[in-house]
Amino acid sequence: MKFIVNDREPVYIQIIRNIKQKVVTGELKAGEMLPSRREMAVKINVNPNTVQKAYKEMEEMGLINTVKNNQSTITEDEDFIKKIRQDLINEATEIFIEQMKAINVPKDEIENIINEKYDM
Repeated sequence: MKFIVNDREPVYIQIIRNIKQKVVTGELKAGEMLPSRREMAVKINVNPNTVQKAYKEMEEMGLINTVKNNQSTITEDEDFIKKIRQDLINEATEIFIEQMKAINVPKDEIENIINEKYDM
């Protein structure tokens, strides 16, 4: 699992976002098992407590399911996966728009940039 930590936000949030992205792109399938918390920590080179926190958050939001001490699996709720996809789109769009507004890029120029760059 490719994972690069940045210093701008908590690592557990980055882990959650990474899992969400892999789910909505199909890299992780509904019902697929995730590595154990310890295995994940070793794979991505972070503290096991950080992974534990990420898994706990994902369980609470319904993204993963864990039965007793078994490994966690990705939710099979397709509607929830669609909602996660929409949430990621909204988050990325809001960040992009805020950044464009901060540097006074007009809407028509943004449209031109998107049309030009999207198919690269």
